[in-house]
Amino acid sequence: MGESDVSFATASAYDAVREALSEQRCVILDGGIATELPQDLLTEGPHSEQLWGVRALAYSPAEVRAVHRRYVDAGCDVITTDTWGLASAVGEGGVRPWEDSSEPVHWLEIARRGVRVARQAVAEGGREGRTAVAFSLNADVDGEEGQETVRLLSRAFADEPPDLILVETLSLVSSSLYQTVERLLETGLPVWLSFRRCRHGLCGVYGQHWGGPEGDAFGRAARRFEEMGVGALLINCIPPDHVAGMLSFLRDFTDMPLGVYPNLGYYTNAGWQFQEGIGGEEYAEMALGWRSEGADIIGGCCGVSPDHIAAARVRLEGTKPGRRRREEPEAGDDGLNRTPRRHHSPWTDPRGRPMFPLPFPDLMVDGSTFTPTQGSFLVWQYLFENGIGKGRRCLDVGCGTGLQTVQLALNGAEHVHGIDVDTAAVDDTLTNAFRNGVAERVTAQAVDLFPWVPEERYDTIVASLYQTPVDPFQQASSHRPIDYWGRNMVDHLIGTLPAALTDDGEAYLMLLSILSQERTQDLLEQNGLHSEVVDFAFFPFTEHFQESQEQIERVEGLSDAYHLRIGTSDVMVAYLVKVTRI
Repeated sequence: MGESDVSFATASAYDAVREALSEQRCVILDGGIATELPQDLLTEGPHSEQLWGVRALAYSPAEVRAVHRRYVDAGCDVITTDTWGLASAVGEGGVRPWEDSSEPVHWLEIARRGVRVARQAVAEGGREGRTAVAFSLNADVDGEEGQETVRLLSRAFADEPPDLILVETLSLVSSSLYQTVERLLETGLPVWLSFRRCRHGLCGVYGQHWGGPEGDAFGRAARRFEEMGVGALLINCIPPDHVAGMLSFLRDFTDMPLGVYPNLGYYTNAGWQFQEGIGGEEYAEMALGWRSEGADIIGGCCGVSPDHIAAARVRLEGTKPGRRRREEPEAGDDGLNRTPRRHHSPWTDPRGRPMFPLPFPDLMVDGSTFTPTQGSFLVWQYLFENGIGKGRRCLDVGCGTGLQTVQLALNGAEHVHGIDVDTAAVDDTLTNAFRNGVAERVTAQAVDLFPWVPEERYDTIVASLYQTPVDPFQQASSHRPIDYWGRNMVDHLIGTLPAALTDDGEAYLMLLSILSQERTQDLLEQNGLHSEVVDFAFFPFTEHFQESQEQIERVEGLSDAYHLRIGTSDVMVAYLVKVTRI
């Protein structure tokens, strides 16, 4: 049959749908289109996840017509065009595979072709006037260019109109959606809307709900759609076990026809994943449940085949929509009914400590205080995991917010003293010690490290100090020596360790790979100290280090200092070095 031989019985086909609804007969919608196409039509050439089977209309419309025909033969009252991804394709930056074909065509021709091949399938199946053609659009029709897309589609529909428009897989009810629906209704065609919503109007799929319960907001939106003249409201692209409760929820707000067409498959980077255990009979049994809850329209989405639909049609023959409500569990304190949650024990570490949520100290950070970095977190994690400081007198050099000071105290330190050149940091350390209930074992003092002389010796010393090479031509005038190698503070601290550590004491220094290990080893040995790496982490070049990158690379060229280049990203290694006496 040629394309010119197809007649367009638009009014009578949708009239048949209206008649079925008025007589409370179940309207049968088709199932997945793209998932029934040969996979090479989906995976070869320019495409994106949003396009699905639209590419097939450009390269192999006969394959699309064959899928439509199988649904026509299954007895569908409505079949949908293979144009779900069209709105995504015509948007700014969209992928338009038909423009790369051997015979490029305009997207409006793809729209017409979508209607045309569906009409051909209906005619070939002898169901003209009995099977309506719904023009499918996804939620991107509500995008910035959606209004213009609808206006242009209406011009294409003037020549070859579908029987209705079905906007599918919507999630959000934005203010612009009402305007988009108005523009769609202005085409003069019936409009159905379908949302990816679960019970209580939640957004989400496969158990991963996002956005909290919206109360009756979605229900009120349904009522408004009805008042605007929308012909039916449906739920699609959710697993079958997420359907229960949704139809009865919507029925509290609207009298318009309600429908459901869940999926039995979803797309991942590894390809399609299907629920293989659900055959036609199983799907038909579930469809009876949706019918008893009030479904007027039943079909399927991705992964639902003509065999599933055919089985459902047979089982639904002669049934009436029910008003059964899903049995509700007891209401929670907020008034929402929900399935009781299971309470699991929190994850623990090998020592049996709860780890979810992570027992991270409660910190308050003054706006001017040096906040913790990846290096600080590296030190903290080691202190936390190994209980460092228990029963010992400790010193935190460059205490900042007091993260290490507090953790040492929480580990059971006898006493912790924090020093920092910034008085705001000292204030934060004392405040955070109080917030974490360890204030009685913590002291802190504003100290300049260079003239500092330890007044006592400590069992444990931790330090995460400033380490950034400075270009001497960019450093402002100062009485301090130029920090060409970025290690002035580290070197000075190493020189004080013999006087600051007890005989069996240990120091934990966070050292970046942009500092020379050879220089560090020389200084340690000169001061009678031994070192070993106990942990490490990766430390990305933040904006601060990017500003000094030329000097960092200059230092690396003159020493064994280094950093990693991963693609276009620069990454340092932060080492946690344990230092003890030789």
